[in-house]
Amino acid sequence: MTSTLTVADRRRATLDRRAADAPAGRSAPASGPPRRTAPTRTPAARSTPTRKPAARAATSKSMGARAHGVVGERPRSLRPVRAAAEPSKDLGPIAQFGLSVRAAASPKRKLGPPPGTFYVIASVVLVFVVLGLVMVLSASAVTQANVGNSPYAVFSKQAMWAGVGLVGMIFATQVPYTVWKPLTIPLLGLGTAAMAVPFVPGLGTPVNGARSWVQFAGFSVQPSEFLKLVVVIAAASLLTARARDLGDRRKTLYPIAALAGSAALMSLAQGDLGSAIVLGVIVLSVAWIAGVPMKPLAGLTLTATVAAIGFVVSDSRRLSRFTAFMDIEGHKEFESYQVYQGLVSIANGGLTGSGIGGSRTKLGYLPYAHSDFIFSIIADELGMIGTAAVIGGFIVLVAFGIQAALAAPDRFGMLLAGGISAWFGVQAIINLGGVTGVMPVTGLTLPFFSAGGSSLFVSMFAAGLLLSVARRATRS
Repeated sequence: MTSTLTVADRRRATLDRRAADAPAGRSAPASGPPRRTAPTRTPAARSTPTRKPAARAATSKSMGARAHGVVGERPRSLRPVRAAAEPSKDLGPIAQFGLSVRAAASPKRKLGPPPGTFYVIASVVLVFVVLGLVMVLSASAVTQANVGNSPYAVFSKQAMWAGVGLVGMIFATQVPYTVWKPLTIPLLGLGTAAMAVPFVPGLGTPVNGARSWVQFAGFSVQPSEFLKLVVVIAAASLLTARARDLGDRRKTLYPIAALAGSAALMSLAQGDLGSAIVLGVIVLSVAWIAGVPMKPLAGLTLTATVAAIGFVVSDSRRLSRFTAFMDIEGHKEFESYQVYQGLVSIANGGLTGSGIGGSRTKLGYLPYAHSDFIFSIIADELGMIGTAAVIGGFIVLVAFGIQAALAAPDRFGMLLAGGISAWFGVQAIINLGGVTGVMPVTGLTLPFFSAGGSSLFVSMFAAGLLLSVARRATRS
């Protein structure tokens, strides 16, 4: 009995304990064995798979890393790709230039294959430079020997400048042309300061009445050649920034007129009318390509023409020189002597020419045969075939330069390539016109051919800028 009651008491205690542990609102049975029930499954215990918070955080972390092109852990600071690639506008122009050059030299920035325009321009320029070196040697060797110098004196300097120009052309080709845009103001300051150097006593050297040369360490430099490069960059930069205000006089027309006028006046102050004409034409050409309205552009052109005529008639000697081309036969003993001898040299060439080194007018009859009038020696020694090749080469250079401008990826590239093409074309026309007697002689060199280190270097560097635009041309 005692053991039975003890078992019953234990069973009742177990039932009471289960009743106490049951949820509220449910009552355990007072007696009897416990009834088995199916276990209640809470929502957290269901078999439906759910993403854990840690997994969700890891997934969003990896998605954010993939969105920014980062593999692995997320970096501390993520920036948009464009903001990381472009130089900060808060930096100065020199710092922006350095960052742009560094970015261009990065192995990660690869360009596609160059277009055909690039190869055509590069081929024409290199052929011109090599042919120019040959003709400079042919035209200057005898005259240099006659005055006691080495026959290779002029040629060696020209070859040295050609080497420096080749380095400059490669540099300008590889570096994106946009790096020069923020340097517009510093370049204008340097160009203006350089144009004042010929007036410094002991440095400036007058040549044929023009004080436009600087002599130091045995080298002669013409600052107006470098000013042409600065002006074309400045005009392209200005008209790119004023693309929406081309008809506004205060924002666009007056600054463009000031740029052309100041550059031309600095050249006229040196007595160099030829460079003043080229500088004015560069600015007007860039303005026309940019879409400046024709009416103010025509007014600016008329004003520049009147100013040039006034400069010519202001001096009787200058007036006689510029009007001598109208009667070359009558002035062949003095004002037109150089032009007359140049025409004789051209006539001697015939169809195939007298051969390299066969010209006789370079033996002292034709002044400056290796510089301003080198085209006469080309016609004499290479004949009509050679002159047609040279003229055709300039036509091809200008035509493909315009093609590069039309295919430029942005407005600044279009204006830069168009301005350089106009520069080469106009300067070649003025030089060839003076040599053949259809225009006044202005003393301008023939790009890539005439002896002159500063002219050759600047022309090759400008060709490098043209190649830089052609290299990055958009493809259809």
